[in-house]
Amino acid sequence: MDISLSADSSSSSVTLQYKAAHQAFKDRWKETDDSMCRHSMSFHLQHSLRNDFFASYLYLLEQIPLVKLFPVTCEFIKGEKQFYYRAQQFYEDVQASEEGMMGDFVDISDVDLEGSREFLSRFVGPGKAGGTQCGLDCGSGIGRVTKGVLLPVFEKMEMVDMMEHFLLHAHEEYLGDDADRIETYYCYNLQEFTPPTCKYDLIWMQWVACHLTDKDLMNFLIRCKKSLRPNGIIIIKDNMARKGCKLDAVDSSISRHLDIMRTIIAKAGLEVLATERQEGFPDIIMPVWMIAMKAM
Repeated sequence: MDISLSADSSSSSVTLQYKAAHQAFKDRWKETDDSMCRHSMSFHLQHSLRNDFFASYLYLLEQIPLVKLFPVTCEFIKGEKQFYYRAQQFYEDVQASEEGMMGDFVDISDVDLEGSREFLSRFVGPGKAGGTQCGLDCGSGIGRVTKGVLLPVFEKMEMVDMMEHFLLHAHEEYLGDDADRIETYYCYNLQEFTPPTCKYDLIWMQWVACHLTDKDLMNFLIRCKKSLRPNGIIIIKDNMARKGCKLDAVDSSISRHLDIMRTIIAKAGLEVLATERQEGFPDIIMPVWMIAMKAM
């Protein structure tokens, strides 16, 4: 694992401590083979080395929040592949309907859409720098956000979702006559999807960043950055943990604290334009934040 990708460049002292610890491990490990051959206490030596390694690694996790997700997913869901597999299995059983998209909270759909429309209007529309030619809805489901937020603004849209039955329902029923304005439906997982270059004025990601590991989210944002037209923006709307990261094993998702999300965004070479918390949701729901960003 390349921890240097996740380190905060401003934390030079942490980097030096990491390098020192890494060198110490290398020095001790170099002596391990000979020591194990010469001494009958090889098991205890190996055990001691292992304890040293994990003690230092846990220290690094506390210092560098961005690397926390990978160990968490490995420990609780037995690795990255299982993390994605469980999400796939969960959504295969979800009904292609607004009720399916919103779960037990379909009654807040209108509040959600209105909050999204107001936030989007700060960046796209008459008198704004952002264009309105084409947008991309990531993790679109049946197109609830495409229909209620994006199609009233953009001339044409594209949708990407990993579940084929969601996209089919969107095209054949849910979007109605507006389906003619959907240029392309992509049936992909976002960790495997590369959007076309320099095509979109807006890329919208709602309740889907939580289904990507830190590494895959960062890499997807990098790919999205290349697919933006001049003055194009990316908006993430998602659950944000009140502290650290929170794993939901039911739908296989990770909710991150807003500061962790900001770190991932910065590592992807994006600049945050604005953040806003969605108002009007019940207190039992995890805080939902909207983040608008552009290429640096």
